[in-house]
Amino acid sequence: MSSTTTFRTRLLSILFWSIIAAAFIGPGTVTTASKAGASFGMGLLWALLFSTIATIFLQEAAARITIASGKNLGEILATKYGGAGKTRLKWGLFFAVAFGCAAYQAGNMLGALGGIGLFASVSLKLMTVVLAVICAVFLWSGNYKRIANLLGLVVALMGVAFILAALRSSLGPGSWDGAFTPTVSNGNALLIIGLIGTTIVPYNLFLGSGISKGQAMSDMRWGLALAVIIGGIISIAIMVVGTQVEGTFSFEAIAKAMSDKMGPQGAVVFGIGLFAAGMSSSITSPLAAAVTAQSLFDWAPTSRNFRAVWLAVLGVGLLFGLLDVKPIPAIIMAQAINGALLPIIAIFLLLTVNDKQLIPAEYINTTALNLITLFIVGVTCFLGLHNVWKALEKIFSSLQDSGSISFWVNGSLSVLILLWLGMQIFSGRERG
Repeated sequence: MSSTTTFRTRLLSILFWSIIAAAFIGPGTVTTASKAGASFGMGLLWALLFSTIATIFLQEAAARITIASGKNLGEILATKYGGAGKTRLKWGLFFAVAFGCAAYQAGNMLGALGGIGLFASVSLKLMTVVLAVICAVFLWSGNYKRIANLLGLVVALMGVAFILAALRSSLGPGSWDGAFTPTVSNGNALLIIGLIGTTIVPYNLFLGSGISKGQAMSDMRWGLALAVIIGGIISIAIMVVGTQVEGTFSFEAIAKAMSDKMGPQGAVVFGIGLFAAGMSSSITSPLAAAVTAQSLFDWAPTSRNFRAVWLAVLGVGLLFGLLDVKPIPAIIMAQAINGALLPIIAIFLLLTVNDKQLIPAEYINTTALNLITLFIVGVTCFLGLHNVWKALEKIFSSLQDSGSISFWVNGSLSVLILLWLGMQIFSGRERG
């Protein structure tokens, strides 16, 4: 293969896998990363770096399973965990992922409308309907490649907008304090799990698996890694933009901060980036829910059931847009919910990618990959349990002001989960 052909193939692979970056860089990332920047400077950069690296490993595993076996993630999970509970497992996984997609979709539509409102004076209710119709037209075609290529271009537009805005920002002397030192407290825990939940998106694992059929392993790894890295760079640029906000956090506050740095066009640049983020993710969230259903129930992309799934998720976003729900609290809560669901999906994935009865031995995880993935699962488990603990604190007053107890309880549970998971993986490899 000539160098020109190789370059073209890899460029197309990056463009194709940009669908994953488009899915996680939605209004959720814009809101969570910019709020993290506004509240803590670059102090939560470590969480964003961890999320980006973890996304590459988990997405590669999901796609590798499909390329190696010819079956997508849902089909393999249904095979691995069959028997009497097979149907319940399928529907349980579907509803968990679909719930996450619907939560994201509400934020996607609200964020896109918020971006339009920053640079254009139009009826937001009318634009909600127009946006929903545009998404429906693309989704109705059922052509993954066409959708992926479109979203690759939207990601490029979005990236340019946010990187330009970040380059014109000025970071204060203390902005980098704690940027590479992981610390979790009651003040930053929700944003940390939000950053992780908006980057390592659970439904993206099913989406990436579903679209990887027919891909060459090397092209997949190259395109996926670079697409996610580009997405991570854009997310960091958004965090930098957030550091410029003074006072109460809002989309308007970010636009004002950028106007102060770039002139009147600053608000337009941010608005276009926010709209592009919302537009791209408004297509990928319904698509991911439908692809998950397809993988679990073997529904064709043009079937009535497949279309009913993405129509339902799209309808949730349309409803929230028409009801004028406040976007920022809804978006951050959606990220936290998905961050809590992530460990469950990651555990399923890790067990599957080590099963020689489902995939050829040469494609199962190496010991190094298992250790890395176990670490990722451990971190997500700890943060997910911390989020659950914070919710319990609001219900039971006896749990208030118990930071050290929370740390030890959540840490111990996470270690026990990892020990059980490690025993399942390594004992299974020895038997295999």
